Amino acid sequence: MNKVAVFGQSYSVSAVKEVNNLLDALIEKNVEVQIEASFFEKLRAENVISTDFPTYSSFEDLDNSFDLMFTIGGDGTILRAVTFIRDLDIPILGINTGRLGFLATINKNSIQENVQLIADSKFEVQERSLLEVNLNPSFSGLNELNFALNEVTIARKNTTSMIGVKTSLNGEYLTNYWSDGLIIATPTGSTGYSLSCNGPVISPDSKNLVITPIAPHNLNARPMVIADDTEIKLEVSSREKEYLISLDSRIISVPENTEVNIRKASFSIKTIIPQNQSFLKTLRSKLLWGEDTRNENNL
Repeated sequence: MNKVAVFGQSYSVSAVKEVNNLLDALIEKNVEVQIEASFFEKLRAENVISTDFPTYSSFEDLDNSFDLMFTIGGDGTILRAVTFIRDLDIPILGINTGRLGFLATINKNSIQENVQLIADSKFEVQERSLLEVNLNPSFSGLNELNFALNEVTIARKNTTSMIGVKTSLNGEYLTNYWSDGLIIATPTGSTGYSLSCNGPVISPDSKNLVITPIAPHNLNARPMVIADDTEIKLEVSSREKEYLISLDSRIISVPENTEVNIRKASFSIKTIIPQNQSFLKTLRSKLLWGEDTRNENNL
């Protein structure tokens, strides 16, 4: 580990101890550190740090000379960091100073321990698939950030009425979901919005996607797991002239006659899994799986 990027958002400025612990641990190991420019300015303005660091401002400022990116915050911070990394193959390691944290799994009290594990190469790199969205007709609101790590969501706008989402898979009609919306989630996103709508938990290394309706009026509509090489086409009917598409936390409003085409993106995002972490450990700690006195002997 010779060169790393550090990324955070405004609320991460309150994580004074964690920011300094990370920077101190990296400097101690003579690691070159670059901090995202807006985050660095906030840190300086709040007197969190006094040392100058080189900064980066966009995707164009990064390259594959970076060994990894540390994020300070929650899962939303990692989703934002992905827009900087894109297809550069820079692995991400998230320090959780937020709330639940399925992606940002490093406990804020074990920063030094985990930096040491990375320095000692005691980690795995896990690839996570993304979704790519294309609209027909094309829409100016969807720029080059037409990808999502967690999910793509279709939702109603300015109405309490349900919308219809006509869904086709590989050119074959599946059904028309009458609901508040529809979620297309990756395995990474299966523990997010989709899970709250009764979708299944999918292991990150699974080659699947899940289609999850939001409050469906079709009482027999259930979440559906499909292969991740499936081409998905969505057509929306609504009483309003527009509906919403969200790609992770980025939301755009599009005309009702806009066709949405979704497929697996051509690149993946790499996440760092230190030796002391695993997806199953995360499930047990975040979803409290195994919180049953009958399971005590199995822990």
